[in-house]
Amino acid sequence: MTTDLLPAIELSTGPRPLGTVIWLHGLGADGNDFAPIVRELALPEDKPLRFIFPHAPIRPVSINSGYAMRAWFDMGSASAILVPGQSSRPGVWSSEPHIRESQRAVEALIEREGLRGIATEKIVLAGFSQGGVIALHTALRYPKKLAGVMALSTYLALDESLDAEKQAANSTIPIFMAHGRQDDVIPLQAALSSRERLQSLEYAVEWHEYAMPHSVCPEEVEAIAAWLAKVLG
Repeated sequence: MTTDLLPAIELSTGPRPLGTVIWLHGLGADGNDFAPIVRELALPEDKPLRFIFPHAPIRPVSINSGYAMRAWFDMGSASAILVPGQSSRPGVWSSEPHIRESQRAVEALIEREGLRGIATEKIVLAGFSQGGVIALHTALRYPKKLAGVMALSTYLALDESLDAEKQAANSTIPIFMAHGRQDDVIPLQAALSSRERLQSLEYAVEWHEYAMPHSVCPEEVEAIAAWLAKVLG
């Protein structure tokens, strides 16, 4: 494993974790953004989990006039994000080299968990917005079975390469998708089109839709807790 590990915040719900959730933040945030959610999930103490909240690299972001911030990839015009295919053109919305760079960084975290005694079948990839893009992209292409992938307020990027790159080990991976009907950052239609694309490839998607903007709501947190208990229980 040659990729340097991303700096990250780590929290555990008990000693000797039995599984791991690698949770990726959105554009301009960092690993601290979702760390408080661990307590809100109120997970069972007898099945402790490790949560890893990595910090994305700092890079210029085109959609923000080149201002440098933590980002999993560079982004262009928001008007490009309509459906998979349109949203994945490098230089328009999603930078493919950056996405694949972030994929390798997440894979390095997965491999490190193996060295710590956590089998890949007990690892969930999760992400919000930009982080959800990377979680989905990486999970579907990972060659070893994962416990699941959680994609919050996000969309499927580089979908045109998925047919060739998807891995049989994760052909039945549980996918949790949630989105707000009032999301003015990533339109609901982008997520719906992504869900349809995944379903066309015979992925099983558990879909949740909420009356919220580009955020997370209490009802969603409850659904996440139930889903984590199911896939990591």
